[in-house]
Amino acid sequence: MLDPLDPLNPPMPNKQQIIAAFDPGGVGLDNGNIFGFPFSYDTADIIILGVPWEVTVSFHSGTAKGPKAVLDASPQLDFYDYDNPEGWKQGICMPPIPDWIEQKNGELRWRSLSGGESPAQKIVTATEQGQPLTDDLHTALKQVNDGCAQLNQWLLLKTRQALNAGKKVGILGGDHSVPLGALQALAEKYPDFGILHIDAHCDLRDAYQGFTFSHASIMRNAIALPQVSKLIQVGIRDVSHAEIEFAQSSNGRIRVHHDTALKRSRYQGTPWQTLCAQIVADLPPHVYISFDIDGLDPKLCPTTGTPVPGGLDLDEAFCLLREVADHREIIGFDLCEVGPDEWDGNVGARIIYKLCNLMGLSRSS
Repeated sequence: MLDPLDPLNPPMPNKQQIIAAFDPGGVGLDNGNIFGFPFSYDTADIIILGVPWEVTVSFHSGTAKGPKAVLDASPQLDFYDYDNPEGWKQGICMPPIPDWIEQKNGELRWRSLSGGESPAQKIVTATEQGQPLTDDLHTALKQVNDGCAQLNQWLLLKTRQALNAGKKVGILGGDHSVPLGALQALAEKYPDFGILHIDAHCDLRDAYQGFTFSHASIMRNAIALPQVSKLIQVGIRDVSHAEIEFAQSSNGRIRVHHDTALKRSRYQGTPWQTLCAQIVADLPPHVYISFDIDGLDPKLCPTTGTPVPGGLDLDEAFCLLREVADHREIIGFDLCEVGPDEWDGNVGARIIYKLCNLMGLSRSS
């Protein structure tokens, strides 16, 4: 046991001492924590869990490097936030990412242990060529689904741990399959909550390409949680017939705000602020934000996995998030599909910081 009077073992500074000693206008610190903030897990109110995972990607790769791109860019931000100028004082900490996640991602998606084609690559190739699943492919599919289930369980446990410690949690992917474990942990705490989903895609496919936890199936899996009473989707512009039918058959539980329809309303003179109020009106008091960066105009995320023309500008997205914070409590969030490029990381870091600051404001709403 440490002796607090021993000069060789001084007591750890408390949160107020850390805040008093930190200059938010100083040089960005390369200390391993997101934004270069001096907070530890114990002294932070918000925990960002990085998840470098893209096992089920079906187009461009690179989103597994998104957490690092955001982490590398984050100390270069200035920390005066116009919505919450003192928001940094909440304390934000991104713990080190376990090595096994990146290793397992590589084994399942990019290289098998024997050096041949990986299990996920086998499945993607077969489905894209219309081949039936052989016994070998069924084995590969089970490996992928088991690996994704392992990741979900890890994230469930880590999110539960943070929630039990009185903290809020944000998830930084990785492809959009990753936040399911966090949603499961929130479902243990909140009997009724909604999801505001910003995305170019509905992600309502049923086990896309056979992958139970596909990036294209995250909202199908999320809506399977009975605690999720509403799923409100914004910016959608690349969607399948089956997804439209699934949403329409949800008896109002799923509401899709297509990008084309939102733009048409704006062209006809409806202010964006009015549209944001209409969108948020359908959400219950507790809201989880699921932000796929490809919901933005691709100029802001050119190396994301599945870019689609159209989408929101950054200030438009922030206006919508601000409306949520003004009228609902944000109970958690994810940012996914950030590409490995420096510019994408820069934009992603700004989104994470805004989400943290608005989540802090929404606590007293």
